Amino acid sequence: MAENHPHVRFRQSQKGRIPSFRVIGRRFAPWEDFYHALLSASWPAFFGFAAFVFFVINALFAVLYAAEPDSLANARSRNVEDAFYFSVQTFATIGFGFMAPVTRWSNLLVVVESFFGILTTAIVTGLAFARLARPTARVLFSQNAVITPFNGEPHLMFRMANWRHNSLAEAQLNVIILLLERTQEGHEMRIPVQIPLVRNSSSMFVLSWTAMHRITPDSPFYGPDAFDRLRAKKGEIFLTLTGTDETIGQMIHARHRYGLDDIVEGARFVDVLKVMPDGTRELDYRGFHRVER
Repeated sequence: MAENHPHVRFRQSQKGRIPSFRVIGRRFAPWEDFYHALLSASWPAFFGFAAFVFFVINALFAVLYAAEPDSLANARSRNVEDAFYFSVQTFATIGFGFMAPVTRWSNLLVVVESFFGILTTAIVTGLAFARLARPTARVLFSQNAVITPFNGEPHLMFRMANWRHNSLAEAQLNVIILLLERTQEGHEMRIPVQIPLVRNSSSMFVLSWTAMHRITPDSPFYGPDAFDRLRAKKGEIFLTLTGTDETIGQMIHARHRYGLDDIVEGARFVDVLKVMPDGTRELDYRGFHRVER
């Protein structure tokens, strides 16, 4: 049984995340799709790369400024450190006015560097805005799925909650189980098997949603030996939720993975939604992950 946390944070367990993958035989060439690489990189990697580019460009121009003696007023002749500080001021259009170009060479470098500064600032700003403007989902999935009777029939159930508490319009849930199958020729293939739901859509997903799959003779979970068969095929359950966030007006996606060991048989989710006397609906996240026999 999952632990009852007094304050549930939006952080899914490691077991519920989509597994990472590793490819072999493909050369590392992020420059072939450089824009996508920068958008998909983590924020520390993005800022680290931006800082690296900023330092390299200014260091290069500092060397060029220092190549000519006395090219900068109020700077030590051929001093790369002073030239680097002047380059940063020019690149970022700060312009303190203490150091200034005094030769044709240094003035030409200022023109070139100013162009690079404007261009680089526009690119980094655009990339940062694109990363911040990407639609993201905040959907909390229960740590466990359960199998419990409903109207006299066994059902496999998943619970979700809209963490933002706004409306997710036309939400659609797709559930598959990925099974390892062997062909007649002896080849092994990962085959996705659709898991039909009693209701796979919600016109307005606001608080919580318990999705149910009726376990019939056609279901992969039917029979007393169902879990043994699924374990032999290394079954994994994947949930994909899509919908339109009414706040930003864009389509969002959320994904989650359940292993077979995450399914609790003969249990049900603890009730977390209450309707108060004045009609207010109260969702208690402290028991969101709890199941009871």
